[in-house]
Amino acid sequence: MQIITLTTDMGLLDHYVAALKGSIFSLSSDVQIVDISHQVNPFDVSQEAFFVKSCYHEFPKGTIHLCTVDSEPVINFGSSSSGSFPSIMLYEGHYFVSNDNGFFGLLLDGNRPEKFWRLDDVMSNPNMLKFPIKNILVPATIKISQKIEIETFATESDYKRAFSINAVTEENLIRGNVVHIDHFGNIITNISKELFHRIGQNAPFTIYFRRKEYYIEEISNTYSDVVEGEKVAIFNSNEMLEIAINRGANGRNGGASSLFGINLQDIVRIEFTPRGSKQTLESLF
Repeated sequence: MQIITLTTDMGLLDHYVAALKGSIFSLSSDVQIVDISHQVNPFDVSQEAFFVKSCYHEFPKGTIHLCTVDSEPVINFGSSSSGSFPSIMLYEGHYFVSNDNGFFGLLLDGNRPEKFWRLDDVMSNPNMLKFPIKNILVPATIKISQKIEIETFATESDYKRAFSINAVTEENLIRGNVVHIDHFGNIITNISKELFHRIGQNAPFTIYFRRKEYYIEEISNTYSDVVEGEKVAIFNSNEMLEIAINRGANGRNGGASSLFGINLQDIVRIEFTPRGSKQTLESLF
């Protein structure tokens, strides 16, 4: 059975998600739908890419990921670079169906896909644009699930480049940003485990966030490596630096974001103190 994931900014209060799923099942009953999220901030393609990028690799290859944030096409005839076209991407054995509004570039983050196609004949019926997810993206998704050759309904093309904010480095310093705050109030940054070890080279370090008095000087393996209510830094399942409160959560006793006053895009920096440096020598006296 074909797995199709859904990521939308439709929320769950209205009927839109049900209508979308109904349209999928009307075209094919031989599919299994998995919800990634329907709570993406409206039109926030960057957040959509973050959610999908964080979990698509957990699904088997051949999965189709229907990503629908900001899905209305912008067709600028004679200017392919300034429009946003319904498209399909094959990347690491997964299919991604979305509007080319920057989503693909954010998901790839500088990497290259195996193939990329633009859907043909989008403007043949203007009524399709009234609900482009259901009328344009869903039929393309079902055709992929039915193993119909993509070249019969789409043309190979290029995609819009878009790059997410990356952590920057200086000598003995990494400066990153908060890229997501999850349901528990945990702070997820764009500082990877690989970057941390490459720049730090096992030197002592201090992680600073928000204020000078907010800092952590070790990376834990799990949240429970510290006592309940204590701040903790870990590399999460995606190997990105995360700052949390052990058993803390927004709406309960406070998550890290609310307790420390951390917001999206706030700076998190890691200062390394290599052995033999001025700071290390001063600590001996």
